Amino acid sequence: MSVLVAYYSRSNVTKKLAEAIARETGADIEEIVSKVNYDGKIGYMRGGKDAISEKIIDLEALEFDPSDYDLVYLGVPVWAGKAANPMISYIKQNEGKFNDVKFFVTAGGSGFEGTFAQMEKYVGKAPLKTLALTTKEVKRDEFSEELSSFIE
Repeated sequence: MSVLVAYYSRSNVTKKLAEAIARETGADIEEIVSKVNYDGKIGYMRGGKDAISEKIIDLEALEFDPSDYDLVYLGVPVWAGKAANPMISYIKQNEGKFNDVKFFVTAGGSGFEGTFAQMEKYVGKAPLKTLALTTKEVKRDEFSEELSSFIE
């Protein structure tokens, strides 16, 4: 089975989880890179505003086509109770190209369910599985059991 892990990460927390999934599954990995600068405090505030409005933004060129994969893991941080808009932009850019999907989400502590629902709406299908982890769990490497269950 061919597998792709596509993720967006502003602070490298979601990136750490994406890399662990790719390592465990032997997947190709695609970092979604925004052309909008979300670095620093101003970028953080811009990100929250853009997420609330579900603004579609420009992304850097992508290496992989999700339609070439049986399963795509989509990973994203929660911003203002929603999926970070670079992920929503990625999903929109690849509309109709997803076979099976699994969603993984990181957050300071809340917003998981709304983010999963938003991603499902944009992808147009329910994920096979979801994984929700807090920033602390990922930073402390306290997710091995959850990860094993998620990727099986």
